[in-house]
Amino acid sequence: MNLSALLELQFDLPSIPKVVALLLSELEKPEVDLRKITQLISTDPALTTRLLQLANSDFFQLQGKISSVSEGLAVLELAHVKTMAQAAAGISSPKAVPGIQLAQFWQYSLNVGKVSRALAGLVRQNQQAAFTCGLVHAIGELAMHLAMPDAMAVLNVDVPLLDLRRARQERREFGYCYASVGAGYARMWNFPQPMVDALEHQYAPFENNVYEPLAGVIHLATWRARAREAHMDERAMAVTFPDAVGVALDLDIDAVLQQDPFDWAAHS
Repeated sequence: MNLSALLELQFDLPSIPKVVALLLSELEKPEVDLRKITQLISTDPALTTRLLQLANSDFFQLQGKISSVSEGLAVLELAHVKTMAQAAAGISSPKAVPGIQLAQFWQYSLNVGKVSRALAGLVRQNQQAAFTCGLVHAIGELAMHLAMPDAMAVLNVDVPLLDLRRARQERREFGYCYASVGAGYARMWNFPQPMVDALEHQYAPFENNVYEPLAGVIHLATWRARAREAHMDERAMAVTFPDAVGVALDLDIDAVLQQDPFDWAAHS
């Protein structure tokens, strides 16, 4: 399936069942805690995507301006959020996407968001936008698995979903990768242009004379989270560290690891 055909498909991203349940429970309270609402939605890539899509829609006339959950909640009424959460409840099955272990995928995505936010602070990029980009950076994988499960199942055998080589292999097989898919949808959903650019160029932030610092941040955060998923030791991390991106952002491997929210010793 080519990229334009894939992007014409409509699909529902699955949400984390526990998060949706807690969100609906909070929204039923007489006094809603907006901070808790923000925290809950910000742990779920699908809910975050839905909220940004709605907040950047033509209806609110803020297309391309809302880049975080907190900004979106400042625009939307709680009735909108409740409707969104109720819709998400119908597709919050942990088995909703063939070939993807969603619990692992959700946690991985949140980890990328956290590292992205920390790194963005070091290079003076928008930390809220960086967190959002990191959280939703791989929604293209969900779309690709929903659109062409058989082809993705074959690919998953050769190169696991969270392997560092994944984007390169997808490009080789299909002519595009999850980054292009995610950016394509973000563009249609009127996400802010810096976020679209970051998602588009996250695989190769400085390819073809492009310079996208936020894409570089997402690239480094993705490397870190995938290295963790692979249980890499120090030598393997040193070998795979994307030096060119680090040099461009003036971030060496130690700087990246110092922003790490993970307890590395617990996973080695």
